[in-house]
Amino acid sequence: MRTDSPFYSHCFNVLHKSPLFADLDAPTVENMLLAFHRETWKKHAPAMSSAQTLEHFYLVIDGRLKISRINPDTGRELTIFLLGPGDVFDIICLLDHREHEVIATAIDDLEVLFAPLQQARQWIKKHPEFNRTLLPYLGQQIRGLEELASDLSLHDTATRLSKLILRHVDHEDHDQELKLINDLSNEELASMIGSVRVVVNRHLIKLKKEGVLETSRKHMHVKDLHSLASRIEHRLGLH
Repeated sequence: MRTDSPFYSHCFNVLHKSPLFADLDAPTVENMLLAFHRETWKKHAPAMSSAQTLEHFYLVIDGRLKISRINPDTGRELTIFLLGPGDVFDIICLLDHREHEVIATAIDDLEVLFAPLQQARQWIKKHPEFNRTLLPYLGQQIRGLEELASDLSLHDTATRLSKLILRHVDHEDHDQELKLINDLSNEELASMIGSVRVVVNRHLIKLKKEGVLETSRKHMHVKDLHSLASRIEHRLGLH
């Protein structure tokens, strides 16, 4: 990206705050940014093909990117990752050099930066501080996949939904707003926990009646975080 681009300042700030680049000094980030190109995708549009995951390393600047798998026979969808500003895709291809057969969809109008995947591999070799942030970021993604797998195998839909909501509470926000999922449709929420819209809708109505959640057509807000956490502990037998 050229330094005289009108988008340069904003892209630099997001890149520098990204979990992967936050420990790098400003001159190094500026040098890395030169290797990136900016691209936009419209809301609900397919963002990239699985073949493109072998070519480019993407970083989300604005909007949300959904990474999912779909059963071709039933049409059922499972969301594997929901990525927001500062998140990158695809760590797996970066490490194993193999095509990642997933579907990438723009949840919002999406702005991303992309660089050649080979360039990102050179950063791993050249910048030890990049490695120091890469490994925890990778560990976070692995832990998320482990939790998703165990939730799908071991817990009922009500528990999975409650845990999903709790994971996305912004604990630094006094009003306990939700990050990334606050305005998702019930169908999108269902795809994140391996359920269907009608079941998720039923559980959300119950949480609303019990005063745990406040919902509207385009917004969901946690009113009683303690009750939500206690509900999960009770279902998991932690009391």
